[in-house]
Amino acid sequence: MKITVFGATGGVGREVVRQALDAGHEVTAVVRDPARLPVPAHERLHVATVADVTDVEAVLPVVSGRDAVVSALGAATNKQAKAKPVAGPALSAITSAMDRAGVRPLSAVSAAPVGPLPEGAGIFTRAVVFPLLRRLLRDVYADLADMEAAMAASGTRWTVVRPPMLQNKPRTGTYRRAIDANVPGGRVIPRADVADALLSVLTDPSCSGHAVGVAS
Repeated sequence: MKITVFGATGGVGREVVRQALDAGHEVTAVVRDPARLPVPAHERLHVATVADVTDVEAVLPVVSGRDAVVSALGAATNKQAKAKPVAGPALSAITSAMDRAGVRPLSAVSAAPVGPLPEGAGIFTRAVVFPLLRRLLRDVYADLADMEAAMAASGTRWTVVRPPMLQNKPRTGTYRRAIDANVPGGRVIPRADVADALLSVLTDPSCSGHAVGVAS
């Protein structure tokens, strides 16, 4: 496949690029600064510089003619002073560009707290962990919720991947999935496994139009 990857310089994004290349795909890595892409040059890797991924006209050329799109864009963090929403506006532009270009398969990384409480979650998780996260990172999760809404309103064949805390560990390929739910007891997952999930759901009809919880 020809796959466009947004957020290619981030921890998950660079893993998506590497794994897609290893699987034989042709990859267009969308970046703001090519120097920040820690992936060696490859005959099937094309690097596209897009300064503003919330601009439909800027995004349209990098999705046109592709078979699928992966977004590893994260939301603005609370550490960034007066940070503006990122994921929501970006996916609104990306899905609009995909609709115009006739490209349908799309996967994007979100976060577990945007989804429902895990089935069988204990009192501490229900009363303390999720409420605290949602309060401390409310702007982040609001941005991701807007992102998910933009995807759901589009004509794409979309899938949202919701991981818990991310780890810098090798891919295992043995992570758990839960469709339209969070994984019971799922607290962590390697970034490399999130990348694996983002790629695998592109061709999995059972995940189309759903949010998929993933965890080790």
